[in-house]
Amino acid sequence: MAIVATLPSPNLFTPPPSKPFNDSTDHPPPSPPIPIPKYPPKTLKPPNPPFKSSFHRRTKYYKPVSDGVIATDNDRAVVVGDSGVSYLLPGAPFEFQFSYSETPKVKPLAIREPAFLPFAPPAMPRPWTGKAPLKKSKKKIPLFDSFNPPMLAGKKGAKVVEMPGPFRLGKAPVEGRSREEVLGEPLSRAEIKLLIKPHLSHNRQVNLGRDGLTHNMLELIHTHWKRQRVCKVRCKGVPTVDMDNVCHHLEEKTGGKIIHRVGGVVFLFRGRNYNYRTRPQYPIMLWKPAAPVYPKLIQEAPEGLTKDEADELRMKGKNLIPICKIAKNGTYTGLVSDVRNAFEESPLVKINCEGIHASDYKKLGAKLKELVPCVLLSFDDEQILMWRGESWKSRYPKSHAPVKDDESHNEGTSSSSTSGSSNDITQNQSNKTRVASPKLMWLWKRAIESSKALLLEEIELGPDALLEKVEEFAAISQVIEHSYPALILSGQDANSSSEIDDGQQSEFEGSDTDSDGDDEEYDPFEHAETCIPFGSLPLDAIAEKLTSD
Repeated sequence: MAIVATLPSPNLFTPPPSKPFNDSTDHPPPSPPIPIPKYPPKTLKPPNPPFKSSFHRRTKYYKPVSDGVIATDNDRAVVVGDSGVSYLLPGAPFEFQFSYSETPKVKPLAIREPAFLPFAPPAMPRPWTGKAPLKKSKKKIPLFDSFNPPMLAGKKGAKVVEMPGPFRLGKAPVEGRSREEVLGEPLSRAEIKLLIKPHLSHNRQVNLGRDGLTHNMLELIHTHWKRQRVCKVRCKGVPTVDMDNVCHHLEEKTGGKIIHRVGGVVFLFRGRNYNYRTRPQYPIMLWKPAAPVYPKLIQEAPEGLTKDEADELRMKGKNLIPICKIAKNGTYTGLVSDVRNAFEESPLVKINCEGIHASDYKKLGAKLKELVPCVLLSFDDEQILMWRGESWKSRYPKSHAPVKDDESHNEGTSSSSTSGSSNDITQNQSNKTRVASPKLMWLWKRAIESSKALLLEEIELGPDALLEKVEEFAAISQVIEHSYPALILSGQDANSSSEIDDGQQSEFEGSDTDSDGDDEEYDPFEHAETCIPFGSLPLDAIAEKLTSD
């Protein structure tokens, strides 16, 4: 209390100030809560105005074309013909196309984009389609000579380069220009096996898909031939329906030779005298041209049918069981023969194509229409429905097997009035015959011609007579099957030949038969002359000692 008394103002409870204390610099006011964002009202943007000079695949560009040149640029032209749209360049060995093996053999009706050359400049001006061309490689690849390859042995990352060949002893590579000169002499079976063996399990290959053999694949195959003598081409999808067509274009456009083919895998040999430096060089396509417009595959009234008949066949085809199911990216080498065999039993055939792109099974139907041949009815529900057509002919000869009716039925028909119409007579004749399977009759005919089957002239045979016929035929067929041409000799030749035959028989059958004595065995050293006197070898002394004991 003495300390408090000494203070100047002893009143400890002073009144509050008249004005509130406000210092905004030292104590800022609390921030308000997070405000709700206010978005502007949604407004529909007006569509972009169409650009008249741009053409792409979603536009409705349609220009009818006819045979001949549709666009030119000096000596470069775009041509329409039986093989579709092709490109003619000066000095080219043939007309270039995007796909050589999968182009329909039908003239196009129109094109879906302006005609241009899809190669590098100098070329026709091409409108912008939203897709840039292929970029050129920045690598400067040196000139490669197959006859004098660079010495890369021992270098890190060096690849194996196969020399030209194979050549027989004393022969060397010769510079060739024509295809026959580059291929050289035909390969033997041993050489083909040696060339194919390292590529059977190798994954270095050229994949050929739905577009078939395209133009840019030609340069790709030559790139494989740069280091290897054989290029492995694996085909999948639609092109495998007609592998002969693919192989024909591979040999024609590349200049190689197909030495082996298994299913969809093709081994293409470059030639004995192939040189990468003198190979044919083709320009690269920088764009994929749009496919032209072709006639429709499915018609309301196909050839040989009216619209009502075609609709009736389509209704029957809905309940038809497919002969097979096509797998995606599969190998369809046996599809044509399967369809032909199915047409032997049914006028309608259906193939299940579920899970396959629509363009693929339409291309498949177009190929079957040409190869089988047949008439396409529909592609509904991812199914290919085909009709064999009016001009269809069986691959096997037709035959009719007569069937004998009962005597009572014959008496009834003979006692009937003779004033019946000709239709009744033909109906009775059709009832007396039964059409056998053409394929089965063809197999029977082959068996009879090869003496593996017997045609009985008598039909009404008892069990014993039939068994006797079967036993006689079995004996005759065995004699025919196991008979060989005989060699007749006379005199001393016959005796000597019999001795030789007996010796050969004992030699071959010695392992199967057991001989009691050593005289019957054949000793190959019996008549051999020796130049070493007896007793000069250590083995002779041992043998003499053993015999004396």
